[in-house]
Order: sequence, then structure tokens, then C-alpha cells
Amino acid sequence: MLLNSVNTNYGAMIALQNLNQTNTELNSVQNRINTGKKIASAKDNGAIWAIAQGQRAEVRALGAVKESLQRGQSAVDVAFAAGESISDLLVQLKEKALAATDESLSSSSRDALNEDFIAIRDQITKVIDNAEFNGLNLLDGSLSGGYQALANVEGGTITVDDEDLSLSGLIVTLGASEDIGTATEASAALSAVNESIANVSSALARLGTGSKALGTHQTFVAKLSDSLETGVGNLVDADLAKESARLQSLQTKQQLGVQALSIANQSTGILLGLFR
Repeated sequence: MLLNSVNTNYGAMIALQNLNQTNTELNSVQNRINTGKKIASAKDNGAIWAIAQGQRAEVRALGAVKESLQRGQSAVDVAFAAGESISDLLVQLKEKALAATDESLSSSSRDALNEDFIAIRDQITKVIDNAEFNGLNLLDGSLSGGYQALANVEGGTITVDDEDLSLSGLIVTLGASEDIGTATEASAALSAVNESIANVSSALARLGTGSKALGTHQTFVAKLSDSLETGVGNLVDADLAKESARLQSLQTKQQLGVQALSIANQSTGILLGLFR
């Protein structure tokens, strides 16, 4: 049995405790609605927040991986386009060299063919010099070991080998000073051009495979990043429909709590009636 006292209002204390609890829950719900998160900081749920923070770090790291893959794919695509141009130039050189093997050519015709041959030959070097993306050139031999793109957050890499298409090289065997000034020179140049065409085709196939590998892995990394972001959302995002319904319930409960506290505070006044 509760003691009727003007010094201790037990009913008011209980009503106040319940009202404070309601206000605390109401503040929590309002914070979730404002931030869109049920766990906005470590004090909400330290364990879940730590897990989510770790996954956020993974997502940010995967962003760096995607950027590395994108740079690599762009560099390879530029090299591939330049390689196709070099292949086309070699086809033109073959035409000139083959025509120059004709020993019945007049000297003026041979000179004209030779001038064209030299101009086209030198164009190969110009194409290679301009086959650069963000300081990366896969065709001039400057990238020893090729391009190494990041593959994962642990620092693993995907390597695309460089293809040195410089004149007088292992792929383009045509000499940097080779010409078709005589039928004999034309015959030697034709042989070198034929070999170079075959080698460049193989090099382009390798570059194409490398570009495809980078693109495929880039797609995978993007999907992985999306999945991690979804996972983080499942951990920390608030169900706004649920929180909205809870907000209305708590607001009603708050109003009732205020009324209950008011009624409890009036109980001491009732005691005065006993002395009238």
C-alpha cells in the first residue's frame, strides 16, 4: 500500500521516469529520421558501427582500385589504337616495297616510291611517340614490365605487358633507316615489312586481351563495391517507414505522459480536502 504524503509523490516520480524514457526514445527516432541511419555513431552500437566503418574503408579502397584499372584500360586502348595505325602504315609500306622490287622501274619512279616509303616509315615513329595516356606509353619501350594495375585492396596487381613497336625492334623489324632505293633493298624491306605485319598483329591481339582483362576486372570491382555499400546500408540505415510510424506512436505516448505527470502532481492537492 502506497503512503499518502506531501513530501514524496511516488506517482509523479513514476510518471516523470516514463516521460523521460519516452523523450529519450523520441529523440532517438528523430535522430534516425534526420540522418537516415539507425546507427550514426559508435555510441548507438559500437560493434555494428566498427563493422560498418571497416566496410566503408574497403569501399574507399576499391575506389582506388577502380581508378587504377580505368587508367590502365585507357592507356591500353590508346596503345591499341596506335598499334592499328602502325599496322595500316605497314600495309602501305608493303605496297611500296613490293612495287619497288620491279627492276624495270625508271629511276624517277623508284625515287618517288622511296620518298613515299621513307615518309610512311618515319610516320610509325611519330605514331608511337604520341601513343601516350597520362604519361603511360606501352609502345615505345619505356614501360619495362608493362603496366601494373591494382587488382584488390591488398595491393595485388593485373599486368598488361608493353609492346615495343619501335623501328628496328623485335616486333617491327623494319630498320629505322631502311629504304627501297634499289630492287635489292626493296626486296629486303619487303621481307622485313611482312615479318613486322605478322608481329604487330600478334602484339595487337595481346593488347586486346589485356584491355579485356582490365575491363572485366573493373566490372567485377564495381559490383563488389556496390555489394559492400549495400551491406553497409543494411547494417546502419534506418527503415524510415518504420521510424515514421514509431515517431507518431511516441509523440502520442509523450502527450499521455505529460497528462499523467500533471495528474500525479495534482494528487497532493487532493490531500488538502481531507483536512477541510
